[in-house]
Amino acid sequence: MSRVIQIFLKGDMALKKQLNLFFDDLAYYPHCTDDFADGQYRTKKTEAIRKKYIEFNQPCLVSYFVFDLDYPESALAWREENLPEPFWVAQNPKNGHVHICYRLLFPYPTTEIASIKPMQYAAKIQAAMARKLKADAGYSRKLTKNPYNPAWRTMFFTDKSYLLDELADYVVVKALRKSEQEQGLGRNCTLFERGASWSYTEVMEFKRANASFALWHNAVKDHLKDINAGFPEPLPYSEIKATAKSIATWVWQRFSEQGLKQWHAEKGRKGGQKSKRGAKADSERSTVPWEAMGISRRTYYRRKEKEQKK
Repeated sequence: MSRVIQIFLKGDMALKKQLNLFFDDLAYYPHCTDDFADGQYRTKKTEAIRKKYIEFNQPCLVSYFVFDLDYPESALAWREENLPEPFWVAQNPKNGHVHICYRLLFPYPTTEIASIKPMQYAAKIQAAMARKLKADAGYSRKLTKNPYNPAWRTMFFTDKSYLLDELADYVVVKALRKSEQEQGLGRNCTLFERGASWSYTEVMEFKRANASFALWHNAVKDHLKDINAGFPEPLPYSEIKATAKSIATWVWQRFSEQGLKQWHAEKGRKGGQKSKRGAKADSERSTVPWEAMGISRRTYYRRKEKEQKK
């Protein structure tokens, strides 16, 4: 255990394995606050650990599921709903509301395209657990009641870290409801799915115009920003930026004219109907500004790229 924690903690709390692991898992500069009315800010975790609320997952990485139960005497709701023992529960002694925390044995990234399937699986499990616990659907799952802070009554039940399959044994894993697609991990899945689908159909327009990867990357990022703006609780920009880089790189490296044909063929074999969506009325594909300027599409995109670099 670090010397800072030994100084900060008193008595039995210094012996809690859960707290040691929680501290080690924190980002080096997590967001934190003592009062949401004053806003939240980033600072060294040796300072952040003293605040009432602290960011529990590192950026773009899920190590913990935390559920916000905004109803009285809910500390044992997990037991009443036949869920496994949590890592810890932090309770507000004034009203009995709690945050229930589960630690994952294998953390996973939320911004890598190769991780989309485990993320979709995790999102379904998280949503199912939230339904059983009657957890607050509007909870951003960014900051939690800090189990180190004496403002909360913190209870420890197990130091076990769970596999996703173990948590799945306690719930019914099914497709996310429409509202759940815009909450928690559902947002990450929705961002990936919509962003990747758009990229598959648009990337060849950029390649045919000999546009650079930088121009393509910016287009993907702008599209993801538009998707994110539609969520009730948008994801942080750091996740948008990292996800855009992952999608843009993956699609750019793998898609060619032949690859696009194969992708459409595969979609057809699976029974999906090819999209016949035309370009939007105000898009460059529809307005073809290069024709009005009397230049080629290739020249237009080259000039556009130079303008963006200024």
